[in-house]
Amino acid sequence: MERFNAASEEALEQTLLSCLRSPRWSRRVAEHRPYPDLASLLAAADEAAYDLTWPDLTEALAAESLPPLPPGTYSAAHTALSAAHAAYEARFGHVFVICLDGVPPAETLDRLLEAIRSRLTNDPEEERAVTADELRRLARGRLLTALRGAGNCAINH
Repeated sequence: MERFNAASEEALEQTLLSCLRSPRWSRRVAEHRPYPDLASLLAAADEAAYDLTWPDLTEALAAESLPPLPPGTYSAAHTALSAAHAAYEARFGHVFVICLDGVPPAETLDRLLEAIRSRLTNDPEEERAVTADELRRLARGRLLTALRGAGNCAINH
């Protein structure tokens, strides 16, 4: 936490934007430094994500892509996922996002296909809420990964 709190604005912005491509979210998290501990940082990151407007979320979604499939995934699976993703984008107008933290690689494809097919049945307002929550979860996971990286120094440039 000491390095996170002491990082330059530029380094911190770079790190935070790598977690969620929302300048508003990044500024909100950075403005509340110093954080006494990891729990406080994660709570602030969650709160900042909950406060994002749909245009903020749309901006963040523009930088997202589908999670990579495990090596050796057969081509029919790529075709099925591409078709499901195209249907999702046509219905909702943005990329499909999902946080797969903790999902074993062997289950990634099944989880992705199951989730995208299930969420295609959502109405647009319901899907906006689910999408916002998935982005929040992605940002939280990426922030934890960034903090653990480089010897627990997320922003040691």
